[in-house]
Amino acid sequence: MKKVITLTAVLGILFISCNNKAKENTEMPVAPAVPVTESLGTECYSSMMDNNSAAMELNINTNNEVNGKLSYSYYQKDKNEGTIVGNIKGDTLIADYTFMSEGTSSVRQVVFLKKDGMYIEGFGDVLESNGKMVFTDKTKLKFDPKMVFNKVDCKE
Repeated sequence: MKKVITLTAVLGILFISCNNKAKENTEMPVAPAVPVTESLGTECYSSMMDNNSAAMELNINTNNEVNGKLSYSYYQKDKNEGTIVGNIKGDTLIADYTFMSEGTSSVRQVVFLKKDGMYIEGFGDVLESNGKMVFTDKTKLKFDPKMVFNKVDCKE
């Protein structure tokens, strides 16, 4: 009889301790706080040179992340228009431009230097990497003062 009582007591203790551990492990972990980003608003820019034009609409948030629209209309060439997604680092906007031209979707890296409230587009050597055209060395980019995007009122 002593063996039955002892065995019952040991099993009861094991059952209670296992139940307590199970309860400890069922608590939901708390997710780390995600920083909240707020939009700083939309900025619009336009570039006009000879018979060529370009337009850029940027949505910038508090983390300096950018998304928006970019389009180029060159004289006697198909219009390129698409989306831009990237980041602002200091005075430089580095982004991917995904666009349609002549019925084909393409992606290329674009870089703009912000100076005196306007953006100047950078040009340099490129190569294809993972299906998109990227600059080989961003430190060697030339910022063409002819391709200046001046701030304009956004069209609704």
